Amino acid sequence: MLVDTFGRTATDLRVSLTDRCNLRCSYCMPPEGLDWLPKPEVLTDDEVLRLVGLAVRDLGVTEVRYTGGEPLLRRGLAEIVRRTAELSPRPEISLTTNGIGLDRLAAPLAEAGLDRVNVSLDTLDAGTFRRLAHRDRLGDVLAGLEAARAAGLAPIKINAVLMRGINDHEAVPLLRFCLEHGYRLRFIEQMPLDAQHGWTRENMITADEILDRLAAEFDLAPADAARRGSAPAETFLVGGGPDAVGVIGSVTRPFCGACDRVRLTADGQVRNCLFATEESNLRDAMRAGATDAEVADRWRKAVWTKRAGHGIDDPSFLQPARPMSAIGG
Repeated sequence: MLVDTFGRTATDLRVSLTDRCNLRCSYCMPPEGLDWLPKPEVLTDDEVLRLVGLAVRDLGVTEVRYTGGEPLLRRGLAEIVRRTAELSPRPEISLTTNGIGLDRLAAPLAEAGLDRVNVSLDTLDAGTFRRLAHRDRLGDVLAGLEAARAAGLAPIKINAVLMRGINDHEAVPLLRFCLEHGYRLRFIEQMPLDAQHGWTRENMITADEILDRLAAEFDLAPADAARRGSAPAETFLVGGGPDAVGVIGSVTRPFCGACDRVRLTADGQVRNCLFATEESNLRDAMRAGATDAEVADRWRKAVWTKRAGHGIDDPSFLQPARPMSAIGG
C-alpha cells in the first residue's frame, strides 16, 4: 500500500497524459503557452499502463483519473482506457478535461470503459470564455457535455474557478445551468499553480464568498459531513436535496488530513502532493531496467515522505516550479 508517515493511504491515482493544452486559461498559463515536454521525455502508452497496472495490482490504488494538460489530446487515450478497464481488480476510471473534442470522443471512451468525466467550465458567456481561456471554444465545451451525457458518462461533474472581476458574478447562473442539465457543480478556489506565479490571496474568491453568493439565491444546507470521507469537496444540499453543489476550499479550508491522492506526471514523476517541491523519477528507473518490485518500492518511498499539509499559509511556502498543466489535476 502507498502509506505515509501520518497514516494516510493513497488509493486515488491522478495520471497526467500530456502537459499540452488547447486552452490558455489565465489561472494556469500565459496566452502564448509554455514550452512543452519533449516527446522522448513523455511516458509511452505501455509505460503509462505498466505503472497504472502496478499501482492497481500491487499498491492498493482503486481509482485512476486521467488528466493533463488536456488528456483528450493524447492520441492513444481510448486504448489506454480500455487496457485500464481490463485490469484486475478493475479500478474506477475517470477523466478530467476541458471538454474540447469530447463531442467526438465521449462515445468511444465510454465504450472503452471510461466511467465518468469532470469537465472544466468557468463561464457561460462566450466573451468571458475568450477572456479567460484566450480561445473562442465555449460552444465546443457545451457540445462535449451533451455528448458525455448521451454516452452515459455519469455523474458529469463541472469544475468552476471564479476569478475576481472576471466571472465571479456567475456563481448563481452556473449553478442554475448545472441543476437544469443534471450536472454536479463544484466550485474550486483558485490555487497558486499558475505558470506566471501571479496568484495572490487577495484576488482569490474564497469558499466563504462563493457560499455567500449562492445563499443569496438558493437554500443551502451542509450535507452529512460523515459521508464526505476523503472527497475534496464540501457538499451542500440545494433546496433540501437531492440536488447539491460542492465547494473545494483548497486554500482556506484545506482537507490534507484526509487526502488519499497521489500523482504521476506525464514524464513519469511521482508527486505525493499537488504542491510538492520534490518528485521521484519512475520513468528513468523503468527505462534502466528496474523490476516491478523495484519500481513499487521507489513509489512507496515517495509517498512515505508526504507532508502533513500543503503549507500555503506557512511563511516558508514556495509555489511549485511546475504549473498545474505540467502536474496534472
